[in-house]
This record gives sequence, structure tokens and C-alpha cells, in this order.
Amino acid sequence: MITPICHRPLVLEKSQGLVLRVVRLTETSLIVRWWTLEHGRIDTVAKGARRNSSAFAGKIDLFFSAEITWQRSKSGPLHHLRESSVSNYREGLRKSYVNTLMAGYFCGLIEKIHELEHAEPQVHDLLGRALDHVATSGASLRALRFFEQELARLHGVGSPGVDVQRALLDMGAGLPDIRRELLERLSR
Repeated sequence: MITPICHRPLVLEKSQGLVLRVVRLTETSLIVRWWTLEHGRIDTVAKGARRNSSAFAGKIDLFFSAEITWQRSKSGPLHHLRESSVSNYREGLRKSYVNTLMAGYFCGLIEKIHELEHAEPQVHDLLGRALDHVATSGASLRALRFFEQELARLHGVGSPGVDVQRALLDMGAGLPDIRRELLERLSR
């Protein structure tokens, strides 16, 4: 008697995601780090994304927001990206270097503070609003300080009279190195 092969059904996850980082994996594929509403920080492989004919062409870049679908990995934290439908390109972040630098700092801070697959809907909302603000109004010291204060408050380490930078540092991950350059450029 031949035993039939039993296949597990294909399980796809969906979420609103914001691109934190894009890294080249192979000649044709990318690793995309997302900050998602329902799953927190996740890493996906976008196979063939670097090909001109890819279904991902024009749909994956830093700071984009998108509805994404991915297939969970059976053995590790690197999942397979299946679809990406961009909802916000945030073109204004590319209009000046300091805007791009600030957006990179915000995303880098999220990466340092948050573990993989730990959802924080309020932080997802904060990051989206912060990037939208910088894209439309430009980078400023006020925007930087507001983002840091709100992030510290949402993590229970920020309160009036507390040094926000120290509070964020005390969370154990440190601050992204680009903060120094960002402060220099904003102070000019």
C-alpha cells in the first residue's frame, strides 16, 4: 500500500509594512526589513526583485509603506515576500539629504530598539506620522526631539525632566551613529 504524501497548506501572512532597510542578497534578490503593524519587525527575501521584469519593480525602496504578503519560513526568521502594493512612496524624503538622513535615523532607531516579530501598533503609527511629516515639512530639530520623546514615552522611559537621549540609550541598544551628523546638519 502506498501512503499519500500529506502537504501542509500554504500559509500567507498579510500586514501594512514600512520599509526600514533594503540589503542586496544575490545578483537578483533583496533582503527587505519591514516594520509591520501586526507583526512588528520582520525580514523577508524578495526573490528576483532586482530584475527589471520583477513583479517587485518600483515597489520596494526605503521608507515606502505597502500592503505586503509573505510566506513564513519553516526554519528561521527570514520569510519569503510574495506581494507588495505601495500605499505611500514619501517622495519628499528624497528631496534633500537631511530629510533622507532623518528618515534613516528614525528607522535605525526602531531597528535598534525592537526585537524581531514584536508588534507595537503605536510605534508603527508614530514612525509613519514622523516620516510623513518630514516628507512634507522637512527635517527639523523639533521633529527629531518630538520623535525621540514620543518613542521614549511609548516605551515607558520618557517623562518630563528625563533626558530622552539617555533614556533611549539605557534601553540597551544605543542610538544610531548617524544621529551626530543629523544634529550637525540641523544646527547649521
